[in-house]
Order: sequence, then C-alpha cells, then structure tokens
Amino acid sequence: MTPDRTPLLIVGHGTRSAAGVAQFAALVDRIRRRGVVDDVEGGFIELSRPPLTDAVGALAGRGHRNLVALPLVLAAAGHGKGDIPAALARERRRHPGLRYAYGRPLGPHPLLHDILADRIDAVADGADRAGTWVALIGRGSTDPDANAEVAKVARLLWEGRGYAGVEPGFISLAEPSVPAVLERLRRLGARRIVVAPYFLFAGVLPDRIVAQTDAYAADHPKLDVRVADLIGDCDALADLVLQRHTEARRGDIRMNCDTCAYRVALPGFADKVGRPQTPHHHPDDPAGGPGHHHHHDQHHDPGLRPGQVAIVGGGPGPDDLITVRGKALLAAADVVVADRLAPTGLLAGLRPEVLVIDAAKVPRGPSMGQDTINDTLVAHARAGKRVVRLKGGDPYVFGRGHEEVQACAAAGIDTVLVPGVSSAVAAPALAGVPVTHRGVAHDVTVVSGHLPPEHPGSLVDWPALGRSRGTVVLLMAVDTIGRIAATLVAHGRAADTPVLVVQDAGHPTQRSLPTTLGEVGELAARQGIRPPAVFVLGPVVALAGPAARTGRTGQPARARATA
Repeated sequence: MTPDRTPLLIVGHGTRSAAGVAQFAALVDRIRRRGVVDDVEGGFIELSRPPLTDAVGALAGRGHRNLVALPLVLAAAGHGKGDIPAALARERRRHPGLRYAYGRPLGPHPLLHDILADRIDAVADGADRAGTWVALIGRGSTDPDANAEVAKVARLLWEGRGYAGVEPGFISLAEPSVPAVLERLRRLGARRIVVAPYFLFAGVLPDRIVAQTDAYAADHPKLDVRVADLIGDCDALADLVLQRHTEARRGDIRMNCDTCAYRVALPGFADKVGRPQTPHHHPDDPAGGPGHHHHHDQHHDPGLRPGQVAIVGGGPGPDDLITVRGKALLAAADVVVADRLAPTGLLAGLRPEVLVIDAAKVPRGPSMGQDTINDTLVAHARAGKRVVRLKGGDPYVFGRGHEEVQACAAAGIDTVLVPGVSSAVAAPALAGVPVTHRGVAHDVTVVSGHLPPEHPGSLVDWPALGRSRGTVVLLMAVDTIGRIAATLVAHGRAADTPVLVVQDAGHPTQRSLPTTLGEVGELAARQGIRPPAVFVLGPVVALAGPAARTGRTGQPARARATA
C-alpha cells in the first residue's frame, strides 16, 4: 500500500517571539525532510511571517487542490475551532476549487506526554520522581473544554510515571494561576516542584510563566522550584504531526482515543492493550456483588489499588507462615518497605521492577526512623504506586502498625490492613508450648519488654503481673529480662516458675532453652541470647516436656523422624 502523499499545510496561530517563529519553521523543515509527505508548507494566521495566505499560495501555485490543513495547537479552543477555519475559508474564496481535510488538535497524546516527561526529568536532573511535584501550565481559554484538556493531560502525565503529583494551571483566562498552583503544591507538602509549560514553542505567555515562577520562588527560598523546557521542535512532535496528517486523509473524525489504555500502551498499563474490557471489572466492586466475574484473576488483582498502602503482617519469620492475602498483596506491589524481621525470603520472588526499601530496624542499631518510614509510604502512594509495608509478626502487636495507618490517614492515603501470625503465640507453639491449655492456663498476657520495669515510661502494671497465675509472653525483652524476672519474683511470682527462651523461632537456627524465672537473666547472658527471642513463662512451659530441650522443635514431624 503506497503512503498517502497529500500535501500538508501546517497552520500556526502566530507569536511576537522570534524564537517561537524559528522553532515553528524548524519543525516544518524537519517534517519536509522526512519525505513522508511530498509537499509541506507552514504559515501563521496573525502576528508572524510567513502568513497563511503565502503558504496556501505556494501549494496552489504548484498545482495542489486537495490539502490536509493541520492546526498546530495542543487543544481545540478558539484558535483551532474558530480563527483557523475562518482563515482557511478566506483562502478557499481566494483559490476556487481548493479543498482541505481539517486535522485534529495534537493533544492529548502519549507522544506529547513522553516529551513532557523528558523535559521534566531533564530539569529535575536526576532527582527522585517520587519527591517531585509537577505544575503543568496550559495557555488558558474561555473554552471550558480546552481547559479540561489541560487537566486531562495533567492526570495522564501523572499516571504510571511515579511523580509525587501533577497539578494543572493556566497562564491566562483561567484559574488556577501559576502562583496559585505553586501555593497549592507548597501546602500539600511539596519541597521540589517542576513547572512544565504545556506549550509547543517560545512566546510571550511561556516567558510570563518563567517570570511568575521566578517571582514565587524568590518569595519562598526554601522551595526548590525549576522550570522545564517547552515541547519545541523535535522528532516526536514531527511523528505526531504526520500521524494527524494520515488520520485526516482517512476522514478519521473519531473521538479522542489516543489515551485509551485498551488501544495504546500507557505507562503502568501495558498489560491492558489488546485485552477485552470486562463490564463492571473495577477494584471498587464488592467481591461477589453485581457484575462479579468468577474468572477474574484474583492473583493479579488482590484488592490493592494504585495509591493505597497495605500494612501486611508477615508472620513469625519463615516465608511460608505469611497469610494467603498477605502474599497476594506482596505479589501485586510496586513498592515494598520491609522490616528486618519480615519474611525477607519472599522478596526474591518479586517482579524485577518492584522497588524494595529496607527499613532495617535493627534494635539500637542504625535504623530508618518511624517518621522517615511514614514519609516513604506516603510519598510512594501519592506517586500512584501500590505500596506494601511488610512487617514481622502482626502489625498491631508491638509492630507500630497503627502509627503507619494514622500517618497515611493524615495524608489522605487509603490503607489496607492484613493481620499476621504473631510470634507471641507462634514462637512458643513452634517450641512445643501452648500458651493456653485446659486446666493449666486460662489467660495469656503479651508484654513488651523494651522498657525495664523501673522506667518512668513503662505502662505495664508489673505488680499485677507478679500476682498473676497465667501465661506471660515477653517480646523485645532480651536486654531487660533479668530486671523483669527480678521484679516479677519480688511481686509474688515463684522463682521456680518454668521459663522457655525461644530464639529464631521457625527457622533452621531455632533453639529452645528451658530455665526458671530465678535463673533466666543469668542464662540469657551466658548463652548469648540475641533478638529475635521470645520468653514464655508459666505452668504451660512444663507441657513442652523434654522436646523443649532438643532445639529441634518446630521442624516438621517427618523431618524429626528422618533426621
């Protein structure tokens, strides 16, 4: 099939900027050099040379009567809908028999969005996209449809690219203004902002964007504010103009489907192209509710949406003691923030593009502060990522999980909570100790030992715990176990109360050390007990029997039998 070589008339609005006129001329020349179209001319309807009438005259003089007239505008507003067609009508009166197919505006289109992202990244100069906010500034119009197109482009530019956010604004005729958008981003917590002019070429209005941005930045010296380059003359823009030329010749006046994820690969949605749209297939639909399809791929969509944070309890340590839901959310994640005690073996099975962040919360060692973790979760969620916070045990059992839920809520981020198996129950069980047993213990108290009993910040009623008869499980007590044991004995708990120390529960390195309340402090120091370790005390410990002394408990029965 031979390419359609109908002549192309590129129509610009015009500018007082010599640089803008030069960029327009360079693009016309670039398209001409491609050789895809036999004859290419460009002209302006006002303000600049060459005027449109000269460009039409040149094509008509070479014998052309059928043209594609392409308005070089990003959105259909007054120029594209009214001024340019009126100028073309005057040319038709001047050249009887002249016919033209009128092309569509250039945007929105993935090629433009990729150019904008390139311009933003160039001026951001290696800075992290997740910490970069973008103010996309359009021309502004009295036509709401044209202004809505700018808002649509802002959304499409944000989707899948990982920026902290993209907000639309306008330099004339529409709100919000440049200073208003910058103020909005500052109040949202932005520290680094890239102002991206949604303009093809240089001109008075793009210059005004720079001036207003500079003025705002001068008034807010703590903000890092930069201005990206315009779209400008480039190969991608030439590709788009030629695409619009082909569409116009085919009489293609369909609605804009250039940004439909089922037609073209958009960032983050490449898996949708060519797949049928399923009615009511939406993450917000209740499972089993109207329109629920049982063939729906549960593994692919476990219920974590872009921009949400899942706080997932990973269980007591082994990779296979995480919940089914927790594992499904991990498989769907774009970003995983993992603790040292989380089942980190599962991270090796993630997709290669998943960003894994190690919170490395080693007790009393170098650690990522909780505020930093909270900020990290919020930043990646705001960037449209599916974020999983993978924690050891259960997030709500001394896991600071609710602090993360509260931080996300304060930032307007939705959270999903997935409970996990807590080591408070699992570590004793893996060592053969039931924390409750009929006729032996009817209550179990789980206590954080991170503060010693005499610490003014301790919220534990240690005297009541000394008087209690049931099971006590101590977490995070490796450094304080001696003082805790002495306090419990002083308040009435028998010194010969059986105690089991379980270290590395569920792992091949698990070891169980039986002792008594009177001797556990000295034993922990002598044996070099290190976290993670759980101390369980009370009459239930005797139920473990000799097995507790072998260090082999927690292994599958068949492994014990064949070892």
